[in-house]
Amino acid sequence: MIDIIRATLSGYQPKRADPDGRIQAAVALVLVPVDEGLEMLLIKRTERDDDPWSGQMAMPGGRRDAEDDDLRQTAIRETREETSVDLGSAELIGELDDLSPSSPHLPPILVRPFVFILPSRPTVVLDNDEVALHIWVPLHTLPVARALEEIVIKDFRITASGYRLGSHFVWGMTERIISPFLKMVRQE
Repeated sequence: MIDIIRATLSGYQPKRADPDGRIQAAVALVLVPVDEGLEMLLIKRTERDDDPWSGQMAMPGGRRDAEDDDLRQTAIRETREETSVDLGSAELIGELDDLSPSSPHLPPILVRPFVFILPSRPTVVLDNDEVALHIWVPLHTLPVARALEEIVIKDFRITASGYRLGSHFVWGMTERIISPFLKMVRQE
């Protein structure tokens, strides 16, 4: 499985978007090998009034700081800050397409996903006010977890495509990263 992902991403040319005044951000799609294939790290954002993605399932990541050399550094720094997972020596196997929120009610942000593989599952420490919990999700379970669900966001009801993982629903930009990735690596 790792070899398929490496081969697929090594030849992939991600679509890049012009930041055009948007906030730049990066996320880390963190994979670890397990007996059944690969698992992916997801976090649940803490519920906060000042966070437009409050309470949602996500990948570790966030906004680029002036000190970050590039967006790869942003993904590494944010992952360490949010989960204590150090990706500095992890294998970066590729980048995915830039994307922005599809809702005009969200901040003007441009997100670049980076795909990392660690040799084994690291210890995750949530010692911050941004992340409420983390889960490791086996990639092979995601195709059967596909779902359409009604979501209420700021008094608006929408039907969202995503993944039902127990009590968690993964949707929005995170789903828009995971779904093309799974198709690319032939998992969906």
